[in-house]
Amino acid sequence: MVLIVLDHAAGTPRRTAFEGVRAGRRLAEALGVPLAGLVLGDADGAAAAATALAAFVPTVYRAADPALAAGGHEARTRAIVDVARSVGARVVLMAASRSGQAVAPRVALRFGGALLEDVTDVRVEAGAIVAERLTYLSRAVATVRALAEPVVVSVKPGAFAAAEASAAMGAVEDVTIAFEESDRVAQVEPAGRAARDRVALEEADVVVCGGRGLGDADAFEAHVVGLADDLGAAVASTRAVVDAGWRPYAEQVGQTGKSVAPKLYVGLGLSGAVQHLSGMNRSGVIVAVNKDPDAPIFKVADYGVVGDVREVVPALRAALAALD
Repeated sequence: MVLIVLDHAAGTPRRTAFEGVRAGRRLAEALGVPLAGLVLGDADGAAAAATALAAFVPTVYRAADPALAAGGHEARTRAIVDVARSVGARVVLMAASRSGQAVAPRVALRFGGALLEDVTDVRVEAGAIVAERLTYLSRAVATVRALAEPVVVSVKPGAFAAAEASAAMGAVEDVTIAFEESDRVAQVEPAGRAARDRVALEEADVVVCGGRGLGDADAFEAHVVGLADDLGAAVASTRAVVDAGWRPYAEQVGQTGKSVAPKLYVGLGLSGAVQHLSGMNRSGVIVAVNKDPDAPIFKVADYGVVGDVREVVPALRAALAALD
C-alpha cells in the first residue's frame, strides 16, 4: 500500500494534500498496490478533512486525538507508524512542510526503512522507488534510490500539480492510536491566524516579497504589505529583513526559510542572492523591482523594473486601483 499523510488546517485540506495524492497515485499504480490516506487532528478537524479528501483517495484513515491536534511531532510519528504498520504500507508519503521535515526522519527511523527527503519527483524504476531532489542551492538535481522498505518520502510543496477528484467517493475509517506518555510530552502551540486573514505563505498563488532595499520596517509595511493587500497575496521576506527584525521568521523565503512556488512572485527591493532564489525559483511568473540594474534577481525575473520601490509601487498600486 501507498499511504499519504494528508495535511489540513482546521478541517480544510491544504494544497500539499492534493499534490501528495497525485504523487501517491503514480506510485500506487506503478507498484500495483492500493492507495490510502491518513488524516490526523482533533475530532472536528479530522472529520471534515477526511470527508473532503475521500473524494480523492479510495480509503481515508482518520485518527482523532487531542495529542494530534496539538501538533506534537512525537504524537504524529506514533500515529503514522502505527497506521502504516497495520495496513502494510510499502511507501509513506507526506509533504516536506516544517512538520513533515521533522516527522519524516522519525518515521523512517522507527521503520528501519529508507528516507527520500524534500523530493521534487518520485517514481518506480525496476521495482525500486527513485526520487529527484534539488541540491547545491537548487542549481543541480540529484537522483536518489531507496535501498530498503518501507520508504518514507517527503514531497517538496509545489513539486506536483494538485490531483483531481476521483470518479467514486472513497471510504472513511476511524483508527485508534495507542499513545504512550512520552508521545504527549511535547506540544506545539496552535498557530495564530494570519494577519488580516491573509492566505498562508505556502498555500498562496500570489506572493509579494520585500528585501532590505526597502530601507526600514515602515517602508516594508507601506509598500510590500500594502501591495499584498491589493493583490490578496501572501507576504514574504528575505533573511536580511528577518535578521533586521522588520518581519517574523515565518515569512522568510530562501535556503534557511520556506520554499514557495506561487503562480506570481513579486520581489521588491531584494537583490536575488542565490540563497533566496533557492526558495522561490519554481514560481510561475517572477516580477522584480530594484534600482540596481545589475541585481541578480533580474536574471531570473520574467518582468523587471529598474527603479526605486518607493516610487514604483505607489504607481503600480494606483494603476491597480484604476482597474476596479
